[in-house]
Amino acid sequence: MSARRLAVVPAAGSGSRFGQATPKQYTLLAGQPLLAHTLAVLCAEPRIDQVWVVISPDDDWFEPFGFAQQAWAQSKLRVLRQGGATRAESVRNGLAALDAQPDDWVLVHDAARCCLPAEALARLIDELDTDPCGGLLALPVADTLKRQDKDSRVAVTVPRDGLWQAQTPQMFRHGLLSQALAISSSADITDEASAIERLGLCPRLVRGDASNFKVTYAQDIRLAAALLSAGQN
Repeated sequence: MSARRLAVVPAAGSGSRFGQATPKQYTLLAGQPLLAHTLAVLCAEPRIDQVWVVISPDDDWFEPFGFAQQAWAQSKLRVLRQGGATRAESVRNGLAALDAQPDDWVLVHDAARCCLPAEALARLIDELDTDPCGGLLALPVADTLKRQDKDSRVAVTVPRDGLWQAQTPQMFRHGLLSQALAISSSADITDEASAIERLGLCPRLVRGDASNFKVTYAQDIRLAAALLSAGQN
């Protein structure tokens, strides 16, 4: 049996930096909750077999928005109410709930990266499908980087050669990723690749897209709306 591809979207966060009463993932964007755009692009990729969204046990927003009734959700979308206090915990719970084999691919994607281009997603799958480790979408750092001192002054300019900005999805085998997250502290893991690195492995960097940014602050909604509108034209 060939390996399946399963997407996991941790969406249990409160979005504290977003600064609004509505959780970030449910903020309206181009007439739909932000989360709907994120899930739709994953469901539309024909090589992804299932899309699991991991929400908080006390989430009161998901059902009223009717995600499961969307045309793009039919046959693919699964909901798991076992979101944890951290991203790593939500992903770990999602992996445990999957009816997956160790060699199945898992693509973990941020709920707030709602402008993921279909081309970037396809490129990730194309380049990693036979990779022995797996990897992630990422972009070479373009800006000059500064490290601050305790007084918020520049302490040093950091060379940017060889530096990449991690994005998602991050794609690894189910067995390997489960092992990596099981031995790592949730507080120390900010993405799946860092957990894999702790096993002594080197995830592959696949060029992403600048539009695949993470909505973090309320003003980011305007940029996301513009990108989505441009993609529909």
